[in-house]
Amino acid sequence: MASSILALAGVLLAPMTTAAPSAKAKAEIARLIAVLGDSKCRFQRNGSWYDAAEARAHLQRKYDYLLKKNKVDTAEQFVERAASRSSLSGRPYRVKCGSTEQAASTWFLGELQRLRNTAATH
Repeated sequence: MASSILALAGVLLAPMTTAAPSAKAKAEIARLIAVLGDSKCRFQRNGSWYDAAEARAHLQRKYDYLLKKNKVDTAEQFVERAASRSSLSGRPYRVKCGSTEQAASTWFLGELQRLRNTAATH
């Protein structure tokens, strides 16, 4: 009985890890970062606007950190955990393309859907 309790406690207390992202997820995330980086859009974080190249570099650093910590498995997790809000202040990111400004999470999820639709038709 005591050994069963110890075994159960070990399972419950074991650190939870996630699997690494699949090749498809890695490709989607890389493409999302590239789409922003190649755009003429501006990216707002913590109240300041940055050009697409600066935004790309920032999100790549955040993604690399999440990969190292095994905290991202899917493109949706990337959007939620890296591309939606500042991990320091908690303030939401914004994306402005031309005169259209929106929450970064909305922009990235829309781009992800567009990428998947394009892939499905090819």
